[in-house]
Amino acid sequence: MTDTMHLGLPFIEDSQAQKHVTHNEALRILDAVIQMVVQDTTRTAPPSSPPEGQRHVVASGASGAWAGHEAAIATWQDGAWVFLAPGTGWRLWSIADASILVFDGTAWQPLAPLANNVSQLGVNTTVSAPNLLSVKSNAALLAAIATADGGSGDMRLQISKQAAGNTASVFFSDNYSGRAEFGLTGDDDFHLKVSADGAIWVDALKVSGSSGKVSFPANGGSREVLTANRTYYVRSNGSDGNNGLANTAGGAFLTIQKAVDVALGSLDFNGYAVTVQLADGTYAGSTAIGSGVGLTSPASLVIQGNAASPGNVIINPASGSMFLGISNALATIRDMELGTAALAVTALRAESGAQINFGNVRFASSGSHMVTTAGGRIQAVGNYAIVGSATLHIQCTGTGGYVRITGVTVTLSGTPAFGTAFASVSRLGLVDIFGNTFSGAATGVRYTADSNGVIFTSGAGATALPGNAAGTAVNGGFYA
Repeated sequence: MTDTMHLGLPFIEDSQAQKHVTHNEALRILDAVIQMVVQDTTRTAPPSSPPEGQRHVVASGASGAWAGHEAAIATWQDGAWVFLAPGTGWRLWSIADASILVFDGTAWQPLAPLANNVSQLGVNTTVSAPNLLSVKSNAALLAAIATADGGSGDMRLQISKQAAGNTASVFFSDNYSGRAEFGLTGDDDFHLKVSADGAIWVDALKVSGSSGKVSFPANGGSREVLTANRTYYVRSNGSDGNNGLANTAGGAFLTIQKAVDVALGSLDFNGYAVTVQLADGTYAGSTAIGSGVGLTSPASLVIQGNAASPGNVIINPASGSMFLGISNALATIRDMELGTAALAVTALRAESGAQINFGNVRFASSGSHMVTTAGGRIQAVGNYAIVGSATLHIQCTGTGGYVRITGVTVTLSGTPAFGTAFASVSRLGLVDIFGNTFSGAATGVRYTADSNGVIFTSGAGATALPGNAAGTAVNGGFYA
C-alpha cells in the first residue's frame, strides 16, 4: 500500500530519497480537504487565472483541463490543477451556494434535502407523540422569499385535513389547557370557539363554507335571510357533517333532524319555503320540529319523500314520535310511509300550538297515527292510506287539540283493526272529519267522544267513520 485508504495521502517508503516531497504532497492534500471550502459547484471549465489553493467542484460536462473529472474537487496548486476524488459522506461549504454540500456517492447534494422524511423534529425541546414537530421559542417567523431572490413574495401556511368531518384548526392553550380555537372544526364551515376550562366549548362565530354567511351561535345566531326557496337533502348514506345542499353521499345530511335543525336554527325563511327531500330508504330517528323565523304557513317547511312511491321512504324510530311538532311549529309531511306494523309509536303528534299538515302518506305503525293536544293541530291536505292496524287513527285530547280531515280519499288496505277506536276525542278537543271518501273497510269502534270533546261529521251519521262497532259519546262528548 502506497497511499492512505480514505484521503489517498502518500506514504514515505523505506529508503526513499527526497522524503520531503512525499511529505509535502500529503500536507497539500490535507490542506485541500480539511475544512473544505469551494468557490462554486457549477463550473464546467477552469477559471483562467486562479489564485494558489483555490478550489472548485467540477460540474458535469467538464472540458479542458477538467475533462473527465466530474464531481471531483479541483485545486490549483503550483501552477496546475490537482483533482481529489470524493468519497461518500464528504462534506464541504460552497461559497456560491451558501450551503453545506454532502457527496452521496454519485453527486454533491445540499445537506437540507438529505433531512427529508424525518420521523420527528424537536427544536429546543424533546418531541413526543402525537406531536411530530415541537418548537419551544418565544417567537417564530415565517417569511416569504422575495421576488428578487427568486421567490413569489407570498407566504401561505396551509393546514389540511383528511375529510369534511375532520378538523383543521389553530388551537390556543393556557398551560396546555384549551382556551380558543379557530378553523374547520368538524365540518367545512369556519368556526371560532372559546372555552373557560378546556372542557366546555362555545361556538362564538361561524362562517358558512357554502354561502359565506356569518352567524353567532352563542348569541342565538345571525340568521341567513332566504331570497329564494331552498332544498336540503337527506340520504341513508349521507353525513350530518355535510351541508345538505347536494343529493349525494358527500353532500346530503344523514338524519331528518339535522336538516330540520339547520333550517329552523340558522335561517330566516323570509316568506320562502324550505324542502327537506328524503331519498328512498329507512330512517330510524324521530324528528322534533320547533318554531322558526319567517315561516308563514305549514307549506314553508316541507318534509317529503317519494311522491310516486311513498312506500319507498320509511320512517321507523324505535321510540317517541316519528314527527313531533312543538312550540308553534309549522310543517308539512308527505310522500312517505309512517312506521311498520311492529312499531307501536305515534306517527304524527302536534302540541303547544304546532300545526302539521300531511298528504300522500301511508300510516303503517301500530301505535296512534295522529295525536293532538294543548292547541296542536293536524290537517290532511291530500289523499292518504292506512295500511296497518293501530290503537287509534285519530286521538285529539287536551284543551284546544284539533284534527281536520275534509274532502280527501282515505284508502284502507287489508281491513285494519283499531284497538281503541278509529277516532277518539276528549277534553274540549275537536275533530272535523267530513266530505271524505273511505275506500276499504276496518274493524273496531268507530269513535269515542268524552269530556266535552267534539267529532263533527257534518251530519254524515253514526256509521260515517270506518269500523264495525258503534261509537260512544259520554260526559258531555258530542258526535254530530
